[in-house]
Amino acid sequence: MKEFVISEAQTEKAVLVGLITQTQNERKTNEYLDELAFLAETAGAEVVKRFTQKLDGPSSVTYVGKGKLQEIKEFLDLQNEEEETEIGMVIFDDELSAKQIRNIENELKVKILDRTSLILDIFAMRAQTASAKTQVELAQYKYMLPRLQRLWTHLERQGGGSGAGGGKGSVGLRGPGETQLEMDRRIILNRMSLLKQRLADIDTQKSTQRKNRGRLIRVALVGYTNVGKSTLMNLLSKSEVFAENKLFATLDTTVRKVIIDNLPFLLSDTVGFIRKLPTDLVDSFKSTLDEVREADLLLHVVDISHPEFEDQIKVVEKTVADLGAGEKPVMIIFNKIDAYSYVEKAEDDLTPKTKENISLEELMNTWMAKMNDNCIFISAREKTNIDELREVIYNKVRELHVQKYPYNDFLYQTYDDMI
Repeated sequence: MKEFVISEAQTEKAVLVGLITQTQNERKTNEYLDELAFLAETAGAEVVKRFTQKLDGPSSVTYVGKGKLQEIKEFLDLQNEEEETEIGMVIFDDELSAKQIRNIENELKVKILDRTSLILDIFAMRAQTASAKTQVELAQYKYMLPRLQRLWTHLERQGGGSGAGGGKGSVGLRGPGETQLEMDRRIILNRMSLLKQRLADIDTQKSTQRKNRGRLIRVALVGYTNVGKSTLMNLLSKSEVFAENKLFATLDTTVRKVIIDNLPFLLSDTVGFIRKLPTDLVDSFKSTLDEVREADLLLHVVDISHPEFEDQIKVVEKTVADLGAGEKPVMIIFNKIDAYSYVEKAEDDLTPKTKENISLEELMNTWMAKMNDNCIFISAREKTNIDELREVIYNKVRELHVQKYPYNDFLYQTYDDMI
């Protein structure tokens, strides 16, 4: 796997590359690169430079144009001559094909990563349980399989000229590179088959666990990565779920039994979503995301202090819909109001200023309070408006419980009886 990931031994310097296209303007590209920089930082890299280029679409050969690639090469050469620590890799904001990676590597002579391989690297670092490790390993193999050939191009040339050649059409005369490639492909396919079976067994176990949870309403926290879901989970469940100001701090779904005013329910904290989340990861984490599919209520946590929180809302809504959970009841929780600020126009409309320390009353008069009938503003870190949140959740869970279990008078049962 290390062919595609950042070394854990030391902080590596990196350069980022993104495209400005007809469907992705400069502002959007810069937002994506900001996020890519955060991903790189989470993985342990230091970003020293960004490059962007306006194109109709990615070049099928080198992603960027030849001129831009040459510009990146000249920058790397100059920096590596002047600085003690070399820039060891270039990270591209989109997924690259094997052909693109090979061509770019041949030109730049450094390690090439794309957004997918970077996210896979972070997932590999974050995975703690056997389930998460298995899911990440399967996603890594899915990513690696179509890119295997570039690992053996140096061996394919060992066959020499036409007499001893390594051409595919020369039966019995194929070079060691192709032989090794076929062996590796077979090994990976066998390993993927084993991992899929292991995940199927894990999925069966988790399904059995879910069935044995009794007549309890299931509530799932969903949201973009790093919006404060785990911090909120700790507050509501009075537990100690790992929370950190880095992307994908939570990979394994954590389920806790929560009681509000003698009403018990199950609360799960799921992996955070992100733009351009690799499809292989979504597929591999199916058993983890089943908590979203089987939830009775989704608590969509939003980082209101993030400048692009509206786009993040759309990403989460699309991902939830893709998972088949788009019709479930949703409550939007605008978190981090203690860090929220917005640009307010002055009376002359010429000197806008940033307004901070907005009160809850002011927030309730904004368009955000009207975007969804079910929304609330909180700060999980400062514990602002948490009692009101508990009350809203209690009312919603109670309503869902009566609808789902009309003959189960939970108000007169003890918590132990229900589970």
